[in-house]
Amino acid sequence: MRSRSILEGAERAPHRSLFKSMGYTSEQLSRPLIGIVNSFNEVVPGHIHLNQIARAVKDGVLSAGGTPIEFNTIAICDGIAMGHEGMKYSLSSRELIADSIESMAMAHGFDGLVFIPSCDKIVPGMLMAAARLNIPSIFISGGPMLSLPDESGRAMDLNTVFEAVGSLKAGKISEEQLLYYEDNACPGCGSCSGMFTANSMNCLTEALGMSLRGSGTIPAVYAARLRLAKATGAQIMELVRADIRPLDIMTEKAFLNALAVDMALGCSTNSVLHLTAIAHEAGVKIDLRLVNGISERTPNLCKLAPAGPYHVQDLNTAGGVYAVMSELSKINALDLGLMTVSGKTVGENIKDARVLNNEVIRGVDNPYSDTGGIAVLFGSLAPDGAVVKRSAVAPEMLHHRGPARVFDSEEEAIKTIYSGAIKPGDVVVIRNEGPAGGPGMREMLLPTSAIAGMGLDKEVALITDGRFSGATRGAAIGHVSPEAQRGGNIAYVREGDMIEINIPEYRIDLLVSEEELERRKRTMEIKKKPELKGYLGRYSKMVSSADKGAVLIS
Repeated sequence: MRSRSILEGAERAPHRSLFKSMGYTSEQLSRPLIGIVNSFNEVVPGHIHLNQIARAVKDGVLSAGGTPIEFNTIAICDGIAMGHEGMKYSLSSRELIADSIESMAMAHGFDGLVFIPSCDKIVPGMLMAAARLNIPSIFISGGPMLSLPDESGRAMDLNTVFEAVGSLKAGKISEEQLLYYEDNACPGCGSCSGMFTANSMNCLTEALGMSLRGSGTIPAVYAARLRLAKATGAQIMELVRADIRPLDIMTEKAFLNALAVDMALGCSTNSVLHLTAIAHEAGVKIDLRLVNGISERTPNLCKLAPAGPYHVQDLNTAGGVYAVMSELSKINALDLGLMTVSGKTVGENIKDARVLNNEVIRGVDNPYSDTGGIAVLFGSLAPDGAVVKRSAVAPEMLHHRGPARVFDSEEEAIKTIYSGAIKPGDVVVIRNEGPAGGPGMREMLLPTSAIAGMGLDKEVALITDGRFSGATRGAAIGHVSPEAQRGGNIAYVREGDMIEINIPEYRIDLLVSEEELERRKRTMEIKKKPELKGYLGRYSKMVSSADKGAVLIS
């Protein structure tokens, strides 16, 4: 065991004395040391209850003969950080999370790790750390928030509130109605209730084989979540004894499985960014063109918010991630022979899974669409790719051509959208918000929600080198690569230029001649932002392009 290197022998007496100063006994120190990586804080709704999860995990570890030792990581709430400078720290925090876990795990000799994430960047940051460390590991998330119906019976979520702001600006609802949504749309703890980024990544953790059944879908407030946490704590001991490690599980084929499940569920566009980054840590390369190939042969089986009326609690009741995987197995879309943290193969895990609601999870013979929920577009505006949640795009916007409305920041765009100056047919372009240019690749939920709230989501497209929230719906195309700050063609779009979006053909093109584009590159300056200090300054210099996962490079 790794812990023996810090605890065994006379020369380690000082190390043992330090543990004993905290109350650990010799008997406890003789057992495997299990690091409980908890992202609890009192800032994030998805994390406010994680101490309860951690306590249950510890009970499981203790019952199976291990010694649990808890430490914490940071966690940022994307919803609270949205629409201001704070969002620049969201994606960049993913690398801090991975680095801090690496530091703690390597410094203290843990034999195994139980990861407790919940929200957007914490899940991939922890998965990146698990792959990098390759110490026996298992995940248990905090679980999704519940979604409750409004007065008309429509299920509410955080996106309801964001879109309600746009509706207020357009004069469609009153301030009293906005307050009603504010008070009721987020009823308690958990990661926001739709198939937004947090729940996307928690479900894909199941699909990767890194968590037990139900980790991605059991609601945060259900007792079943605590029972699963205890089972997770016990299972890490089995992984330690069998020496089953993350890289035994997170293989190239496992990432292909996860991408197929991603397409079937209709996950957040951010899932592509994060899976690419996690794969990088695991020594696996994900080419964005591969994503379209998987999308072509994988049907979209779920219409979960923001793409449809259902939420993750409904997915859980309908059979969960394993039921979706069971359906995909019928068309040989998955490799069923891969190892998982259960100690069983994918095929063994899903053997008894079945769909309990054929509207929440459709069968492969009756999908919502024959192609997957995400598409990667290529063309003169995004030579290295751009990502769209195809399942959340209105049919009439799958192929759109319109004039560019160009903004050099999210703030500029929001001001214009709220003023009513964006017209049907327009293509809103927000640039200088990429990984390096933002920096931090801010999410554009405010402008997309404003557009949707004003009733323009079936008439207006939005394109950015930044990102979108998993809650975004409409023709929202992000991750444009190369980004503006790195000389991408999005830097040279001018007001009124015609842009053509063709999602079925995986195309996004700036309709100006190559000669004109080259002339602009010689005469137009890329808008530079002031020199940054601190972590963001270092991050902006070291971060890769979105098509590479926005990972840090030396």
